Amino acid sequence: MSSARKPVPARTVAVTASIRPDGDTNRVRLTAAYVTALENAGLVPLIVPPLADVDAAAAVLDSVAGLVLTGGEDVDPARYGEKRHEKVRSVNAARDATESALIEEAKARGKPVLAICRGIQMLNVALGGTLVQDIASQCNTSIAHDEEGARDSRSHEIDIEPGSLIAKAVGAEHVVVNSFHHQSVKRVADGLRVTARSPDGIIEGLESTDEDWWVMAVQWHPEEMTDSPEPWDRGLFKAFARQLEA
Repeated sequence: MSSARKPVPARTVAVTASIRPDGDTNRVRLTAAYVTALENAGLVPLIVPPLADVDAAAAVLDSVAGLVLTGGEDVDPARYGEKRHEKVRSVNAARDATESALIEEAKARGKPVLAICRGIQMLNVALGGTLVQDIASQCNTSIAHDEEGARDSRSHEIDIEPGSLIAKAVGAEHVVVNSFHHQSVKRVADGLRVTARSPDGIIEGLESTDEDWWVMAVQWHPEEMTDSPEPWDRGLFKAFARQLEA
């Protein structure tokens, strides 16, 4: 039997998930909207829960063409050297460790990354940045970033840097997004740059400064908006899919 490594299917992507209690058992959790959005873009999601052995992250990235970092729990402030603010919600140490390892392996291989909500925060922390632990109590803003309405309802505008990956993907420099986060990127990690902000200055988009590593990170939840009449959110997934074929 040949030991040669089989080529990685260009359409298979690792998609991070969580493990949460459900009654007397624990279940892997991922909002189905991620799967639908990726499949509609022609991609095949490989769901990756928190791993007991983070060294397995290398094998995961060898088996896929790209990485999707999804929403979920708060990132543990200990990961960026801060004490836990009283408004920090549930954290998941195993998920933090797994996603940090996946990010490192994706970067080492130059594999494309699409990061969403918690994903943009985890990406920034894994690369050495910090977070605003609670926007409402730590930032001067009148924008409700942590909405309680429908997941597919647009909440506030964002301004996108012309020529950035996000601008090219959505085909616009000003769009209206949904908003379900109480934390945000604070100090931007080396190797990342800001490409979108809300009017109050909260960071809504990042990308890599390394031309050899395609990274598109957004603070909102585009997977919940792909049925919208506007093409903006579908455009993000299509751009990710195109990059996997590059």
